[in-house]
Amino acid sequence: MLARFLLQFLRHPLNTGAIAPSSRALARAMVRGLDLHRASAVVEYGPGGGAFTGEILARLRPGALFVAIENNPAMYAAFRARYGRLNAVNDSAANVGAILASLGASHADCIVSGLPWASFGGRLQDELLAATCAALRDGGRFATFAYLQGLLLPSGRAFARKLAGCFAAVERSPVCWGNLPPAFVYRCVK
Repeated sequence: MLARFLLQFLRHPLNTGAIAPSSRALARAMVRGLDLHRASAVVEYGPGGGAFTGEILARLRPGALFVAIENNPAMYAAFRARYGRLNAVNDSAANVGAILASLGASHADCIVSGLPWASFGGRLQDELLAATCAALRDGGRFATFAYLQGLLLPSGRAFARKLAGCFAAVERSPVCWGNLPPAFVYRCVK
C-alpha cells in the first residue's frame, strides 16, 4: 500500500497529496465526535486505500447509506478491490449532491474527507466546499485533515479561513504525531 501511495503521489501530487496511507491513529481522530451511529447517510471523499473507511464502517449504524467518492482512477481501483461491496464512484467530490441523489438521499449527515486541500487552488477549494455545504444537512458534520506543514502554505491557510466562513463551528484537533507526516483534524458543523 505504501508503494501505491508513493507512486500515485509522484504521478499526481495535486490529486493524491499523500506519500503514505493515513495511520490508524489519524483515522480514529477523523471519526471522533461524528455520531456515525446516528447517521443515515455518510460520504467519504478520497478514500484512497480505505484507511478511514474501516473506522467509519465500524461505527456506522445498520442500514445507513455509505458512499465513497474517489477521483484518482488507480486509487479507485484499489479501493474497489478492497471494498467491492460498498457504494463507490470514480468521480469528483464536486458532484456529491448528484451522487447522493442518484442513491436516493437528499443530504448527508456526515462527510469525511481525505482530500489534499492545501494542494488545491482557491477556485477548486471553493467549488468543493460549496458542494460539501450544499450536500450536508443543517447540523451535519464535516471532518477533514491537514498535514502540519500545510499550515505554512498560503493555500493551507486560505483553506482554514474558508472553513470558518462555511461552517457554524470549526475546531482543530491536537496534532497526530503518529501519522506520516504529522497531521491534525478539522471538525466542522454546518
